[in-house]
Amino acid sequence: MSARDFQQLTDLFPDEVVTHSHVQDIALPGVDGAPGAGTFALITLDNGLDHRRPSTLGPNTLVELGTVLQAQRERAARGEIAGVGVTGKPFFLAAGADLSAVKELKDKEAGRAMARLGHDVYSTLNDLGVPSFVFINGMALGGGLEIALNANYRTVSTGAGALALPEAFLGLVPGWGGVYLLPRLIGPANAVKVMLENALSNNRTLSGPEAFKLGMADALFEPADFVEQSLNWAARVLAGAESVSRPNAVDEPLSGENSAAWDAAVDHAKAFVEAKTSNAAPAPAKVIDLLEKGRNFSKAESFEAEEDALAELMMTPQFRDTVYAFLDLVQKRGKRPAGAPDATLARPVTKVGVVGAGLMAGQFALLFARQLKVPVVLTDIDAARVDKGVGYVHGEVDKLLAKGRISPDAANRTKSLVTGSVTKDAFADADFVIEAVFEELEVKKQVFAEVEAVVSPECILATNTSSLSVTAMAEGLEHPERLVGFHFFNPVALMPLLEIVRAPKTGDAVLATAFATARALRKTAVLVKDAPAFVVNRVLLRLMGEVFRAFDEGTDAHTADNALRPLGLPMTPFTLLAMVGLPVAQHVTESMHAAFGDRIAVSANLQALIDAGKKGLWEKAEDGSRHIPADTLALLSFGTTPSTGEELLAKTQDALAEEVGLMLAEGVVAGPEDIDLCMILGAGWPMHLGGITPYLDRVGASERVNGRRFHTA
Repeated sequence: MSARDFQQLTDLFPDEVVTHSHVQDIALPGVDGAPGAGTFALITLDNGLDHRRPSTLGPNTLVELGTVLQAQRERAARGEIAGVGVTGKPFFLAAGADLSAVKELKDKEAGRAMARLGHDVYSTLNDLGVPSFVFINGMALGGGLEIALNANYRTVSTGAGALALPEAFLGLVPGWGGVYLLPRLIGPANAVKVMLENALSNNRTLSGPEAFKLGMADALFEPADFVEQSLNWAARVLAGAESVSRPNAVDEPLSGENSAAWDAAVDHAKAFVEAKTSNAAPAPAKVIDLLEKGRNFSKAESFEAEEDALAELMMTPQFRDTVYAFLDLVQKRGKRPAGAPDATLARPVTKVGVVGAGLMAGQFALLFARQLKVPVVLTDIDAARVDKGVGYVHGEVDKLLAKGRISPDAANRTKSLVTGSVTKDAFADADFVIEAVFEELEVKKQVFAEVEAVVSPECILATNTSSLSVTAMAEGLEHPERLVGFHFFNPVALMPLLEIVRAPKTGDAVLATAFATARALRKTAVLVKDAPAFVVNRVLLRLMGEVFRAFDEGTDAHTADNALRPLGLPMTPFTLLAMVGLPVAQHVTESMHAAFGDRIAVSANLQALIDAGKKGLWEKAEDGSRHIPADTLALLSFGTTPSTGEELLAKTQDALAEEVGLMLAEGVVAGPEDIDLCMILGAGWPMHLGGITPYLDRVGASERVNGRRFHTA
């Protein structure tokens, strides 16, 4: 790129924290008695900050790396080195581009220049005159992982976590070679998993062993001596003593079986993205477009197409909304929860009790044991239930082991931590007890009374209720200040949100411990006032209530179920209803109706389905299409005021604006940002919409209903 282009870029990144490229010459050991393989230039990427601040990649960083790589190419031409490697500072290879700076790019040409700079620098790894290696010692996200993809060989640490190409999640495409290189390295189906399925599933990442299994790395080593082992392996490769097998790699030109696999991967990607986003977000569609067209591109043609795609996407409002949602909400507000007490008040948690041994209880036990690494005991009314609950946890651990997600030692340790009992006396030395029993107030009150009789005065009691009053639950307790709401979302292992509910008497130390425990569980916690259904379920029930109301009033099922598709929600209302379970949904809706009146509609048709024992509204045909069976349709009754899809979408927008406005007026959370954060992490509200309150501002619902926007800017 030209000096003028570079100057324009650096002017846009005045506060860039430069990740420097430090070079160390290493004498490679001999192999099988032969002399040493020569000098190896090892480049370590390091931003000079502590372990909490991963290295990022701005223009100055890339130019320095490019300059260092060019110097190694010149050394290779003089015969001074036998190979070049790149690794990172402890725990990190690199975390990709600095999004807060990228969003400040003012025009397409600046975006294209940034993409081209990455391509120019990374391509040098394939043109050094000697083999290139990347040793993935830790986090490698986006452009950080693409450094490795551009090299000739890769090793990865078993301790490395957070390996991913998350660009589709962030409103972009992998723009520094990923779309071209990854499917050719690990196969198109695996590439779709990494670039789209993982990215659009709460930004799921890969561990080192998982990446190795897919074929993203050629060798896997333990973290204690990872760089040393990687260097020894590189010496063997350079000496011809180590053969590298890549069974998932795709040979070019594409033909026959490879071509059919590519077609199948593209078709799967289209179906997945349509189901996940209703094609409402531009970035995933652009990834598919590049993958589909790029099958016949040369590397240069693909890189140019990536640059064009990045230049276009960086200028979209969806990208800027995504950056707000991801950086301002998930990364910043999520890590500094509004209203959380002083962390120094938190108490240690050395043993956890779980009341119940059903599916939710088993998920709790597995999470606490894996993340806190403390004993967890399940209790239930008989030994059969307890044994089933403990067996579930052990079975899930075995699945993780089979998938390479945990080591055999970790699997054995986790299993040994989870035990069961038919008596709550097992909680006597617990510091934290959480209930996972039926969603009935009197049942939960009885459980906590029994637990309080055997635990210490300092033991924290937590309820996973999704809608019941924590205040009412604490009535009758000797120490009501010890009770806190600790509301997980299902599936517990995957959903990142925890609504921490403070009742009027909940103590600061209890609340501080709840937040500290949430952090240890790797969950994002939001402080919520004790109010019916808290945040996520209240918003979702208002949304679903509008759809059910329209259905009862005569709107046809297809229109009602698809009216909200422009939002790109993870599933349609009737699909969500079937997943939650009709009786559960109706039970919570009725309690919400009792609290809020006609704002939360109770559907007569839903009750008719429940009374008839139906599991859902739709039935799937063999061709995948959906219809309402005749016997189901006969159960239903409809009004005479149907809505169009556009009318229902507008009604729902206004209903949401009203409900969010009331929640803020009631002080359910500290601000609209917390509602945005809850909906993103607890309900899968699409990142590209930038949060529910900016969306309601943008479509005019906030001003139509409340007379003002939720955000001034």
